[in-house]
Amino acid sequence: MMEYLHTMVRVGNLEHALDFYCNKMGLIEVRRSENEKGRFTLVFLIAPGDKERFIATTSPTIELTYNWDEHEYGGGRNFGHLAYRVDNIYDYCKMLMDKSVVINRPPRDGRMAFIKSPDGISVELLQRGDALPLEEPWTSMPNIGSW
Repeated sequence: MMEYLHTMVRVGNLEHALDFYCNKMGLIEVRRSENEKGRFTLVFLIAPGDKERFIATTSPTIELTYNWDEHEYGGGRNFGHLAYRVDNIYDYCKMLMDKSVVINRPPRDGRMAFIKSPDGISVELLQRGDALPLEEPWTSMPNIGSW
């Protein structure tokens, strides 16, 4: 038997990362560990839809690793991307834009969008179920940067 446990992402500024993942994306911090000898902090986050499952057993998490002495990481995309399913991709992207998050790849197809964390980590957003009907302003919104 195998279980997916977590994805680890190194972050250069823990406050900025937590603002992005928690305040803007809506993830929830469930555990934090500081290791003074190793000079790092680990913060584990879950999606709101995984809260009950996390309390009952465990659910996959994202582990933010903050190395106290290192603040810049090149090639943040080199591991791929994180992916989250949302109930309404248009509403979710609008909420992110209202919080000044750039939508790098808008959900023109009613199904998929990409954003980036402050550390350059690509985050894929996928519509739960079937794609939503095509809708403006999304269908004519251009890509911004890379994802």
